[in-house]
Amino acid sequence: MEFAPLAKAVPLKSLTSPLELARDVLRIEAREVEALAERLDHHFTQAVALILQCRGRVVVTGVGKSGHIGSKIAATLASTGTPSFFMHPGDASHGDLGMITADDIVIALSNSGESDELLAIVPLLKRMGAKLISMTGNSQSALAKQSDVHLDAAVSQEACPLGLAPTASTTATLALGDALAVTLLDQRGFSAEDFARSHPGGNLGRRLLVLVSDIMRTGQDLPVVSTTTSLSQGLLEMSRKGLGMTAVVDANKRIVGIFTDGDLRRAFEQGVDVRVTMMQNIMRTQPLRIQPDKLAVEAVELMEHHKVNVLLVVDQQDNLVGAINMHDLLIAKVV
Repeated sequence: MEFAPLAKAVPLKSLTSPLELARDVLRIEAREVEALAERLDHHFTQAVALILQCRGRVVVTGVGKSGHIGSKIAATLASTGTPSFFMHPGDASHGDLGMITADDIVIALSNSGESDELLAIVPLLKRMGAKLISMTGNSQSALAKQSDVHLDAAVSQEACPLGLAPTASTTATLALGDALAVTLLDQRGFSAEDFARSHPGGNLGRRLLVLVSDIMRTGQDLPVVSTTTSLSQGLLEMSRKGLGMTAVVDANKRIVGIFTDGDLRRAFEQGVDVRVTMMQNIMRTQPLRIQPDKLAVEAVELMEHHKVNVLLVVDQQDNLVGAINMHDLLIAKVV
């Protein structure tokens, strides 16, 4: 017997334009987050206090979409000064629960507050003495009632037209997690430098951790001449060291001036004789300086403000210890 081929399913045409539907999604989610902000109360303050007192780590857990949101919240907490990691409740029931101690705090995420996987590990958490903070959309749920602190993340509607896919609810939970992380950051006095130490491989880490001393030229790589050196010999020193300049020092090795490629062009325009002119007669006095313990980004700002490409590096006694140019900063990826 032959069967007729099945007809392809034809999706129902939406009565809303794509752009208008997208705008509706964003408006709904924005509205739910705004409503969440207005509902924040003393329970949020209690959660903050509980985490600040924590001697262990914050363990975030959740199932499905809540698990994905929980993973991001854990990452945000960890990078802003609150030691944290994500643990799937299913893995917790198969050995990972051993990673939690009585000094830890567990943040459990569930929109319904009735997730079987989460409720299965709650008695074990209680038995070991770990504190439990829950974020749910149902303050009367089993998870909320068994928590030490419950944070209300309820939404009045999902952004999904079918009302099924977690959309506004996951956005609200994520925003609540961000609010918690940022509040803890502020309460701990966590600084931009602290943040950079958690992100040493990124652009921020380079900008906030790299010091002038880390990338400056020193020793034999540093172009230096005396005040009585001829301009021709000074040019040879500049050529050998490749920094586009040379520092000029007195008999006591103190900086008295600088001579750059730009100064050389101006000298040629004036018809200066490079063989007989001494550096003290052609150098620029009061060159810009920076100390080696300053951030490299400060060197960038100084160069950009004064429209120069090189800085001399000096110690507390104004002795020359190095030099740095814009090319060095580019190589170090500070710029």
